[in-house]
Parts: sequence; C-alpha cells; structure tokens
Amino acid sequence: MLSTRITNVNVVTMDPARPTAHEVGIWQGRVVGLDEEVAGLSARRTLDLGGATVLPGFIDAHVHLAWAGLKAEAPGVAPSRRADDVLRVVAEAVAKAPMGGWIDFGGYDQRTLDRPLTAVDLDTVSDGRKVYLGHISGHACLVNSAVLKGLPAEVISPDGFLAEGAMGAALKTRPPHSVSALAAAVERAARECRSEGVTGVAEAGVGGRLFRHSPIEVAAFQLAHESGRLPLRVQLMVASDALHPVEATAEDTTSRAIDLGLRTGFGDGALSLGSLKVFTDGGMMARTAALTSPYLGTDGSGQLMDEAEVLQDTIVAGHLAGWQLAVHAIGDRALDVALDAFEKAQKLSPRPEARHRVEHAGLVRPDQLPRLAALGITVVIQPSFLRHYGDDYATVMGEDRAGWLYRGRAFLDHGVRVVGSSDRPVANGAPLRAIQFMVERASESGRIIGPGEELTVEQGLHAYTVEAARACHWDTDAGSVSPGKRADLVVLGDDPRRVDVSRIGEIEVVRTFLEGDDEF
Repeated sequence: MLSTRITNVNVVTMDPARPTAHEVGIWQGRVVGLDEEVAGLSARRTLDLGGATVLPGFIDAHVHLAWAGLKAEAPGVAPSRRADDVLRVVAEAVAKAPMGGWIDFGGYDQRTLDRPLTAVDLDTVSDGRKVYLGHISGHACLVNSAVLKGLPAEVISPDGFLAEGAMGAALKTRPPHSVSALAAAVERAARECRSEGVTGVAEAGVGGRLFRHSPIEVAAFQLAHESGRLPLRVQLMVASDALHPVEATAEDTTSRAIDLGLRTGFGDGALSLGSLKVFTDGGMMARTAALTSPYLGTDGSGQLMDEAEVLQDTIVAGHLAGWQLAVHAIGDRALDVALDAFEKAQKLSPRPEARHRVEHAGLVRPDQLPRLAALGITVVIQPSFLRHYGDDYATVMGEDRAGWLYRGRAFLDHGVRVVGSSDRPVANGAPLRAIQFMVERASESGRIIGPGEELTVEQGLHAYTVEAARACHWDTDAGSVSPGKRADLVVLGDDPRRVDVSRIGEIEVVRTFLEGDDEF
C-alpha cells in the first residue's frame, strides 16, 4: 500500500530516462513509482492536484539561515536614501534597548545614501549603546565609537566603516547569541525557504569569523532538527578558520581538522557536514572582491583575505584531508588563486570525484573558463544578484568587464557545471525568481548584463535541482522525481517552461513535500 498517491499532475521529473509523468506513488518517504508503476496500488491518501505542475524540490546550495533569521527580527535601515533616515531608525531602536547593550541593524548600504555616515554620526544617537550596522553584502559594517574602543588599533577605521577582517574583529566583541535564539532564527528562515519550494540548502559557513553567531552555533541546527523545527534538509559548510593544526600520521594526509576529524559527508539525510568553506576575497558591494584591474573610477582593486600562498595552502590542506572544497571567489584575481590551488591539490592527490566548488564566481575572465572545466569545478552562482545589484556591478566593472559578471551560458559551453543559489539574506531567495533572472539577465533598470549569457528555463531548473543535488552529494537521493529517491517535491500553479519568462517568478508555490510530507 502506498502512503500517498499524487494524481492528475504534470510531473517534470528532471530525469532524462523518463522526463514526464502524471502520477507519483510515495511510500516511506520515497518515490516508489510513476504512472503505470503504481497503477492499481491502494493508498492511504490520494491527492488530486487538478493538473498542477510537480518538480523535484528546489535546492538552494548557498544560504545563511541563521543570519537570515536574525536579520528578519532585527531593525533594518534599508531601503534608505537619506543618512538622516538611518539615524532616525537607530535612535528609535536605541530608545528601547538596555543601557550599555549591543544593537544589531541590518541592510546598511553606503552606496545609496545622500552623504557618508560615520561613527561620529552614530554616536549622536547611540546614548551609551554599542551600535552595529551590518552591510547588506555581509562583508562590511558601520559601528559607533563604543564598538571601536574594544578593537585592536590596527583594524580601527576612523570613520567606523569596517570591512572583512576588521569586521570580523568587531563581531568577536559582540555577545554570542544563545543556541535557543539561533535555533528559532534557523527555523524562521527555513520555513521561508520551504514556502518558496526549497527542500534542501547548504549553510555557507559555520564557525568562521565573518558569519559566526556563537562558538557553538552548530548546536542550534541540532536543536532545531531534534525538536522538529527544521523543515528542510541542511548541509553545513565549515569555515576553514574553524580548523586547527593536528598531528596525524603521514599516511592520513591530514594536517588541519575540526575536532575528531569530522569532514564532508558526516551526518544524515536531514543534517550533515558538507564542504569546507574557504574565503579568498570579499564582496563587490563592499568593493573588497579581489580584481586584477581596479574598480572603474578608483584606484582600488579589492583585497585577498590573506596572502595568496596562505590561501592556497589552506585549500590544498583541505583537499588532502578529504574535504570537498567550497571556495568563495568573487573577483577574477581571487579566482586565479583558487584555480592555482586546485591544480596543485589535484596533482598532489588526484580526487576527480571531489566535486570542488567555487562559490559566486562573480567575475570570470575568458581565459579562466577552460581552467574551471579542466579541473571539474562546479560554480555556484546567485542569479538574483544580476537583478538587484547588476546596475552597480556593471558600472564599477566598466564596459569591458560587465559581460563577465555571473556568467551562465559561457560556463555551460565550456562544460562547467552551474548551480543556482541565493546567498540569502543578501538577495531574494525565491528559486523561481532566480530562474527567471537566469533567462532574462536584466537589472532593475532593464539593462541586460552579459548579453549572450542567458540560460534557458530548462537549464535554470536543472541548476536548482539536478546540479544542486550533485554539488551537495545528494544526487543519489534528490534532484529528480525518480523511483527510489526521496519524495522531496514542489507543486507549482503553472509550468515554468510554458509561461512567459516574465511570469516565472510569480508562479504560485502550492505545496512543498519533504519525504512525502507537506505539513510544516
């Protein structure tokens, strides 16, 4: 007997062996058959979905659930065009906060304001509190003098704007969030993901100085899971700065590890360890992504997170220790560092099925494309960045480089696997919107970013299902509606392949099933 029969549906299986179906049979959380394979079998529950479209559940391969959940509850200063409006929001929150306490704000973006804000400006409305305005990119912040006083002299910026490592130093002085508060934040963000048709995510960096919310933050994911408050699958990327030196045998080729030698693959279908996250550079919005040529109209070309040799040693050590690598590289100079390291690592110890990833791949020169392909690297891109930030990115790259931003078709033409993701809360996380932007590649002003880099709708769906599952090593259990795989499904009010491209992002997500369960 089936536990659930889903009937009268348009199933887009994403399985080339059987592309379509009209009925799905589920038993013990798995797809057991399609159409005639389950015909005549009784079922405890039959769902007639009236011709709706069913796809494999979307997988968002790069998110920040804890950050997204916390940001949703924190006072926000976006969107703001006037510096005085930001200060007003800060003053209102300060009035409700305990004296001497720390107050987080989200959504700060210095690029949109009528005048620069400084620590001195914040001091005028802080009234004894420590004020931290997190930058929309996650790679910078603006703090007041009360926060600056606790920082090492070498990282202090007179105006209070701190980027990358300096931001990390400020975050180290922030009181940690409790595990219960983080679990609630994770649940809050995960429920939003699930409502958008997402059934699995990769949390992009736990334990690192840039995104750490507690020294024991993984316990929050465990708590959410154990208490039934994790309504999707989560794979945790471990930040490379959470590793420490170990003295293992030479035979084990492990020189750095987290405690007990845990690495990629540990865990179960609901909560597991994924990649080792290595930051090589910053972000474009903070102008810290490392470029080979300066941002247009400036002398700055961003920054690497450390000396190139140090970053490469970290990547190689992670490879030798058996990790899948997820290397954050937005600028083309950072990508050079990553590619050199991958080449060295694979020569020392060939692991063709390591499925190493480059996160973002924001600016990729033509000569870097064949190198990515030769190394078998998967790129995990954020299509929504094109819509929300494309105008700014294209402007600071200039006409010669704008076509290299968050590529699409050039990757596929060179044989590079493409995975879709959101980087939520940096950008809108809805997969259907991102797939629309993969096809349109239009910024908010209507500017086409990288003409010729457009993907088809089918390729966009592939990036959020089949390729995302493979990138997370979930391909034997997820990514297509196939017998034996988990019944992780999304039910849509229309078929993304059949509507006008401009309507894809507006398609209703009717239901989302996780192992056949649509209650969450």
